[in-house]
Amino acid sequence: MRKYIQNLQVVNKQILSEEYYLLELKSLQSLPEILPGQFAEIAITGSATFLRRPLSIHDVDYDRNTISFLVQIVGKGTKYLANIEPGKFLNVIFPLGKGFGLINNLEKALLVGGGCGIAPLLYLARHLYNKGVSISTLIGVRSSMQFIEVDKYKLYGKVLITTEDGSEGTTGFVVNHPVFEQLSQFKKIYTCGPDVMMKAIAKKAIASGVDCEVSLENSMACGIGACLCCVTETIEGNKCVCTEGPVFNIKYLKWQI
Repeated sequence: MRKYIQNLQVVNKQILSEEYYLLELKSLQSLPEILPGQFAEIAITGSATFLRRPLSIHDVDYDRNTISFLVQIVGKGTKYLANIEPGKFLNVIFPLGKGFGLINNLEKALLVGGGCGIAPLLYLARHLYNKGVSISTLIGVRSSMQFIEVDKYKLYGKVLITTEDGSEGTTGFVVNHPVFEQLSQFKKIYTCGPDVMMKAIAKKAIASGVDCEVSLENSMACGIGACLCCVTETIEGNKCVCTEGPVFNIKYLKWQI
């Protein structure tokens, strides 16, 4: 798939919580096809951060030519973007990587996001919903204070919740939710979040015979497979997450699960 380098204009910045914000960028040209699960590399100028920042594509509006990013503040780069004003331009390389597998005749899917791992799942949920797929989205966070954009996910199906402190939904980690006792009802699981969470989900998916795809969050400095800092082990050898992923089917990963 062809990659584009464009200066995209910041048209909206919405602070969602102390940790998260929504960044909406507009292209002055018609957007190319963007697949759920792909990402972009954004240049951080005017700060001490030299490398681009990889961000999952949260949503796309082809009518308005806008791309949205759900961002968690974790360092200087994401803090810089949190303070950028509408009207400014950001240099962006997109769309990058391989997205989620959108198989035909999929009847029921489970989407699982841990923390900011929900970022690539909204665009995926919309795609699946438009294909007539019945969707359940499981969101896991530390406490109800971290919940963001839950109403958007509810537009496309049932939303399930876990909180580590028990402030809402099921108490505990994502894999403590009762839905994992009934995995056989789903034909596909899509998940993104911390590796430890995704490995636990992969183990349950294998035990239940359910196909599962994970979106890895390895450090991706270049986005084109040149720097080799995002390599992961697969049964076919080492693969760059930025070019061969970030989405992988668990049956190809050499995870100790």
